[in-house]
Amino acid sequence: MVESERLSFIRHNQKKLRVDKYSSLQGSLHVGTSKGLSKGKRAILTSTFVGSPCYMDQLYFDGMAICNHVGFPNLFITLTCNPNWTKIRRVLAPLNLKATDRPDIISRVFRLKYEHMLFDLTKNHLLGKVVAFMHTIEFQKRGLPHIQLLLFLHPDNQYPSSDEIDHIISAEIPSHEDDPELYTLVQNHMVHGPCGILQSHSPCMKEDYHTNSIILP
Repeated sequence: MVESERLSFIRHNQKKLRVDKYSSLQGSLHVGTSKGLSKGKRAILTSTFVGSPCYMDQLYFDGMAICNHVGFPNLFITLTCNPNWTKIRRVLAPLNLKATDRPDIISRVFRLKYEHMLFDLTKNHLLGKVVAFMHTIEFQKRGLPHIQLLLFLHPDNQYPSSDEIDHIISAEIPSHEDDPELYTLVQNHMVHGPCGILQSHSPCMKEDYHTNSIILP
C-alpha cells in the first residue's frame, strides 16, 4: 500500500518533479514516430523511489565515491537470517507458523540483529577502527533476508598479511575438545546434512556425489 501511494504521487506530480527536462524524453520526440498512441504515457521514477534505475545509479555512484576517497574495502562480511533465532521462535511457535508466514517479523528481527552487529563493528571496533562501510540486503529463494557488508578499515588497523587474517577468519571446523561452544554453533548453523550415502536424494547430491557440502564425522 505504501509503495502504491508513492507511485501514485510520482505519477500525478511529474511536472513538479520536472521530468520533462530529462534528455532521454526530449530525444525520443525526434526519433521515429511522434504519435502519442504509440508512445503511451510515461512516468519517470526519481532517485527517491527505492528500486528505480535512478535510485540504483545514485547508490552506485555513492559507492564509487567512497572507494575513491578511502580506497578498497578490507573486509567482506555476510549475515543471513536464522529462522531458529529465539526472538522469532518465541512469536511463531505458539501460533504454529513458519518463518515464511510472517515476513514482517523476520525482517524486523533481522534488522535488529544487523544493527547490533554493525554497532559492534563500527562503534566498539570489534575488528578494528572502521572509517566507512556500505551494505546491500537481498532475500534468498526461501524468503530469508541476507546482507552483504563491506568494511573500510583505518590504515593502522588493516590486515596486510595472511597470518594476521588468520587471527579473525577461520575456514576450518573447530575442535570439539578445545572449543565445544564454537563447534556446536558451526555444526548447527554452517553445516548441513546428512547427505552422501546417508541421504542420496539430498538437494546437494548429483550423480551420487555431493556438490557443495561438508559432513561432520
